[in-house]
Amino acid sequence: MSTDITSDSHGNPVQNTTTTTTEKMPRESVTVIITLLVATFVVILNETIMNVALQRLMTDLKVDAPTVQWLSTGFMLTMAVVIPTTGFILQRLTTRAAFLLAMGLFSGGTLLAALAPGFVVLLLARIVQASGTAIMLPLLMTTILTLVPLSRRGAVMGNVSIAISVAPALGPTVSGIILDHFSWRFMFIFVLPVALAALGIGARYLSNVGEQGSIKLDFLSVLLTVPAFGGVVYGLSQIGGGGGGSVPLLALAIGIVCMVVFVLRQLKLQKADTPLLDLRAFNFRMFTVSTLLMVVAMMALFGGVILLPLYLQNVLELQPMETGLALLPGGLAMGLLGPVIGRIFDKVGPLPLTVSGSVLMVLTLWQFSVLNQSSQLWWVVVLHVVLSFGLALLFTPAFTTGLNPLPPHLYSHGSAIMSTLQQVAGAAGTALLISIFAVVSAASGFVAGMQAAFLTAAVIALAAVVLSAMMRKTEGAAAH
Repeated sequence: MSTDITSDSHGNPVQNTTTTTTEKMPRESVTVIITLLVATFVVILNETIMNVALQRLMTDLKVDAPTVQWLSTGFMLTMAVVIPTTGFILQRLTTRAAFLLAMGLFSGGTLLAALAPGFVVLLLARIVQASGTAIMLPLLMTTILTLVPLSRRGAVMGNVSIAISVAPALGPTVSGIILDHFSWRFMFIFVLPVALAALGIGARYLSNVGEQGSIKLDFLSVLLTVPAFGGVVYGLSQIGGGGGGSVPLLALAIGIVCMVVFVLRQLKLQKADTPLLDLRAFNFRMFTVSTLLMVVAMMALFGGVILLPLYLQNVLELQPMETGLALLPGGLAMGLLGPVIGRIFDKVGPLPLTVSGSVLMVLTLWQFSVLNQSSQLWWVVVLHVVLSFGLALLFTPAFTTGLNPLPPHLYSHGSAIMSTLQQVAGAAGTALLISIFAVVSAASGFVAGMQAAFLTAAVIALAAVVLSAMMRKTEGAAAH
């Protein structure tokens, strides 16, 4: 299957017949991708559903703010540690086994969270959920690369942006509605039937795609992922969350040292073709450029996602529910435009889309930096929708252009690298912008701090304009 897909040659007299034959994908392939898309949507929705509930959980579980924050921090740390291992997991397990593992962990964690008698069990449940979530997105990306013809990858990847963009946007709104009427447990009771249905459909209909590898697991690499990725993400998130003291800085320093050791270890293992995370994906120029573009976009996006609710609640004095509704149009716009942008990408390539998207990102972040107490809510919503549109123009082309040139044996590793660096970039962007916000607001007031942070995000986004201009259409690699 993968050889047929990747050997697709453009500019060939056979092109028209190839396009018409690949235009309709086999029903089995469509079933596999839809099942994975629904499952990914559910697990990503769960990632953001908790944010609005922390205040309620502090009261019900009788814990303080730093303690309850671990429900988010623990989830993020688990993701950061597990995702680097997914390249190996997806090569050793069949598609079906990887899916059942991911959704089994997620469903089990969700059930445990719904029944949790106290904070410790709820935290454990979140860690189990995160372990399943970490496997789902790389599994989805790898399966799409294996099953979808090159001529249609943009359109299908565009559907992935529905899961990646709409689900996080819906999370706070859904949890706001649930918390208005029910106990916090219903956030998990609401998700559980959908997760179990996806698990059941997958168990019944999911077929295996691609080939299974027989790589040996390097335990030292697995051990290094914990302090390397965990240390970096924890250190950055604590600094970004205003966590003072030397512990976050020490965690960050240890994380960076372990990250260097981890990279050196992978480079050594690559000589024997047994790395946990194969860094040879970076030998492909467009993979490197696309990944850097994603990192810059995620830094700007995550900082904005944290800062904008602060502005809406503290300056414009919106309630949490109203804040969720104000940010909903942007999330919906990003997700629903994804498939359209994907189809355009298949026709014109990445360059016009990514340059337009990065310019829109810079302009809207600059406009956010001039918001103040007298700014109108409708204008903030419009800006957020335009920012979301800009990001939609970036994400689908970046994912697809970056992963297209990789040979099939690097699909899972390329997906894992992109997903890992997104987590690290999100934590780094949040840490940087929140730190700037805290320093400036302490000296000059809340609005000045927010303006300085958004201006910094706009400056970071300028790097995306440069990277976008370097994007070129990529062909598929020959199967190895």
